[in-house]
Amino acid sequence: MNKVIKNGVIVTATDTFQADILIENETIVQIGEDINIPGAEVIDAKGNYVFPGGIDPHTHLDMPFGGTVTKDDFETGTRAAAFGGTTTIIDFCLTKKGETLKSAVDTWHEKSKNKAVIDYGFHLQIVESSDKILEELPKMVEEEGITSLKVFMAYKNQFQADDETLYKTLIAGKELGALVMVHAENGDVIDYLVKKALKEGNTDPIYHALTRPPEAEAEATGRAATLTGLSGSQLYVVHVSCADAAKKIAEARNQGIDIWGETCPQYLVLDQSYLEKENFEGAKYVWSPPLREKWNQEFLWNALKSGQLQTLGSDQCSFDFAGQKDLGKEDFSKIPNGGPIIEDRVSILFSEGVKKGRISLNQFVDITSTKAAKLFGLYPKKGTIAVGADADIVIFDPNIERTISAETHHMAVDYNAFEGIKVTGEPVSVLSRGNFVIRDKEYTGKAGDGQFIKRAKYGTSLQKDKTMI
Repeated sequence: MNKVIKNGVIVTATDTFQADILIENETIVQIGEDINIPGAEVIDAKGNYVFPGGIDPHTHLDMPFGGTVTKDDFETGTRAAAFGGTTTIIDFCLTKKGETLKSAVDTWHEKSKNKAVIDYGFHLQIVESSDKILEELPKMVEEEGITSLKVFMAYKNQFQADDETLYKTLIAGKELGALVMVHAENGDVIDYLVKKALKEGNTDPIYHALTRPPEAEAEATGRAATLTGLSGSQLYVVHVSCADAAKKIAEARNQGIDIWGETCPQYLVLDQSYLEKENFEGAKYVWSPPLREKWNQEFLWNALKSGQLQTLGSDQCSFDFAGQKDLGKEDFSKIPNGGPIIEDRVSILFSEGVKKGRISLNQFVDITSTKAAKLFGLYPKKGTIAVGADADIVIFDPNIERTISAETHHMAVDYNAFEGIKVTGEPVSVLSRGNFVIRDKEYTGKAGDGQFIKRAKYGTSLQKDKTMI
């Protein structure tokens, strides 16, 4: 059945206006005044904003880490994302040395099969730069539609790749039209600091932050930027947590290096003191990079406002406090890294950003949706409200006030990182390709309705059913 959304205020990355939206066969086919189609379902959005569906470019669902597996899988994680106003996620295929890239991609397709509630894509981790791996890459980009490659500069002896691998990946990314992503922390220095802390008997969660100082993040960010400039490639720095790293990105951009930066809501509203909570509660806030001293927050907000940071990922990676986080009760280095963020990403940016005057309404849409769509080969099929785009739409009440709590969230995990924080603004209804996933704050979606999206190459557009290269 055709649908017409009426009476809402449409907000894109560039425009704010009142109009009706006609949806037909999962697609936006008309935007204008007084659209009246016999037999069409009318959705009244009066008093609400109408946003393009959020795009979360950084999630870890059903991911093994530290001897356990994230609590949220592709069903619970994408359902929670939908409640939060996100209609597309991009998750990470993790790889292992000696194994093919295809085997990793097949594993993640199996994890997501018949589970995702909303549409999704994959990034692909590169852990080594052997000839076999480099020979596989063109197929991953051209045929699998996986057009972003992730290199970890941290987690020594687990995920960390060396600089040769990063540099070769950058060269391959340039040649293939793939955006290279880095987790930028100096893993060798961190490994030394962790061992030193444990040897000295320092085992509490706060030492997770103290052994991963901002200087280690800034150094790795600058090194990755330099290698990007040397290779003439393109780089996306994930989860920027501190002023020092953000400055390195700004410096590189000013030099003409093609580099982009993502931060996360946790770094905008939480700080290092949370890791000092008593009774091991600090473990709830152990993720990497760690939370920083509070003064960094305003710097990150200003970087978003000025465009020196461009996107907001969740880095969703949820582990229960009881039974998972407590694996590191006697050793902070064994606390599974990650937090439950996916559901509150959009609301926190709206409440703390738009409502408090830190960013504009159009910047909010760009940061939560449009820029990620453009960088990761989803635009204009995703990331905007326009004729021909997928009808991924969020009807958002800007005035609802609520208190974030694990008691009311929809993630499978047993705590919420933002427990007790009051926010203004909440998605009321969410449509994915024209079909309600959330309607009047009730779940109406179905596991398996989400589709895997083959994405366009870096700097190109993804049209309906056709990639324009």
